[in-house]
Amino acid sequence: MKFSKKIQRIQPSMTLAVDAKAKELRANGVNIIGFGAGEPDFDTPDKIKKAGIAAIETNMTHYTPVGGIDALKQAIVNKFERDNNLFYEKNQILVSCGAKHSLFNIAQVLWEEGDEIIVPAPYWVSYPDIIRYAGAKPVIINTLSANEFKITPDQISSAVTANTRAIIINSPSNPTGSAYSKKELEGIAECALSNKLLIVSDEIYEKIVFDGFEQHSICSIGKEVQNNSILINGVSKSYAMTGWRIGYLAANDEIVKQAGKLQGQSTSNPTSISQVASITALNDTDSDVRQMIEEFQKRRDTILNCLLRIPFVECYKPVGSFYTFPDFSAFYGKSFKGEKIEGSMQLANFLLDEGKVALVPGIAFGAEKNLRLSFAASMDTIIQGVDRITKALDLLE
Repeated sequence: MKFSKKIQRIQPSMTLAVDAKAKELRANGVNIIGFGAGEPDFDTPDKIKKAGIAAIETNMTHYTPVGGIDALKQAIVNKFERDNNLFYEKNQILVSCGAKHSLFNIAQVLWEEGDEIIVPAPYWVSYPDIIRYAGAKPVIINTLSANEFKITPDQISSAVTANTRAIIINSPSNPTGSAYSKKELEGIAECALSNKLLIVSDEIYEKIVFDGFEQHSICSIGKEVQNNSILINGVSKSYAMTGWRIGYLAANDEIVKQAGKLQGQSTSNPTSISQVASITALNDTDSDVRQMIEEFQKRRDTILNCLLRIPFVECYKPVGSFYTFPDFSAFYGKSFKGEKIEGSMQLANFLLDEGKVALVPGIAFGAEKNLRLSFAASMDTIIQGVDRITKALDLLE
């Protein structure tokens, strides 16, 4: 069997692989505590579920326009105006089967062999592979915990070549929980415009912010920035709707047209039932979202306090998303039963085998020193899980 060069450029998602392995072990009776999942552990709010049920009962179960129903596009337009002070027309919106699908679409229609795309690291696992599948080259720029894992305009300018086409910004970030201030976004936007770079702004975690952090979309800085940007968002994270598979992008109408053409020849429309439910999510669930965020902040504080009690572990305090990204590199070089821990992959496997805790190795995000823990889990799970990590690390010599 011969496989295409394109498919051989990419690897399976490591976050999904960790989650699958943990689920397999649980199915075999092993008591595993999972910190790997990238989804809220809350139920989808009742209002949204009822809207989905009503869609079925009223036979909203057929094909829709490829890029989404008009009512959902209008709800997205209204959301941008209400939440982000951004003004789009409905022909500048494309609804897809999740934010990942939106990113995949734009990569396929905009980038090709020879193009370079700047990706700050740590990065969401799928960015580099989505870029590679399009034939382009991800240019990875490392950031530091001391700088809150944020890329600077100087780093961007230093990475630009004649082939550089775009930069991806993810704020708040998966995996670090870092987020950019308005002033920092203004600096990035000015740099991108001066270097003629398209800005791809992944804002899927925009509502999940803590400690009064004021979230801004880079697209809201000015009309020129908005015209030179693609905004990616969706309902998965903020509304606990990961399985409903609705994401969307906002961009100039020609990009939307070309991405819609690709979608029409691949998936066609997003699920009709999910589209209807997403209208309710965007219009009528602010109180549900606030309750989830309040609980996430309590969990953030708990997991951070627990992690920082482990000797030699360092951890940035996330201001958004539902992840911590502690530095475990002090344990590299230690051994267990003659097996040396040489990096994040080996440490993650050791913690799964000996601690019965599933974490995602930092190498998946381009950061070998770290491991990612999701705090989309109950308080008891967090406390018990970090206790297991602590006891397992004590076994290393």
